[in-house]
Amino acid sequence: MQTRLDMEIGTRRPTVLTVPGLNGAGPGHWQTLWAASRDDTVQVDLGMSSSPHRNSWVTKLDQAIRTAQAPVVLAAHSLGALAVAWWAALSGQPWGWPVAGALLVAPPDPDGMGAREEIKRFGPSPRICLPFPSIVVASEDDPYASPQRAFDMARDWGSHFVNIGACGHINATSGVGWWHEGQELLERLIGVGTGPGQPHALGDLQARLAIAQPLRH
Repeated sequence: MQTRLDMEIGTRRPTVLTVPGLNGAGPGHWQTLWAASRDDTVQVDLGMSSSPHRNSWVTKLDQAIRTAQAPVVLAAHSLGALAVAWWAALSGQPWGWPVAGALLVAPPDPDGMGAREEIKRFGPSPRICLPFPSIVVASEDDPYASPQRAFDMARDWGSHFVNIGACGHINATSGVGWWHEGQELLERLIGVGTGPGQPHALGDLQARLAIAQPLRH
């Protein structure tokens, strides 16, 4: 039997909110390019981009989520990914609503001994299972988190884990541009796909669960 949540998700295309990291997303960043080119995408202004505070960012993110037309899919980069995890830990949202999924790209390790002070403010990394399907994307040579630490965070969050090889911090200086691979992962979360017969994962809870299943126990 379909619930109200199933019906609501199945009839609406999600709003995509990009959540930037430390120092924001400049003009060449994939988040900025997506927001400029996709009708469904809006960039969140968290404020204090160069001197972030966890509670302030979580509050700003909460406001953006609550004022957007649900369902919402988050596309977060770097420290923004940790802000999403903390929002999930503090918000108490039920499974899949209003946030129906999250793409968490290059989360930094706030618990490492060499972490920058701005990143340490978001530590410790929340050890919770996120209440929505999620994908953590990591790079082999990310200066802010080793692949193992990124995997550990993905495991804690119940996220599907994707290692895209040596791609730095997966930002503008990494040369990813529009980052088409990232858009494909985003579409996987949204469930629209590009080919005929592609299932709409946001309208099918089983398909949505399958995204996160590999690291669930």
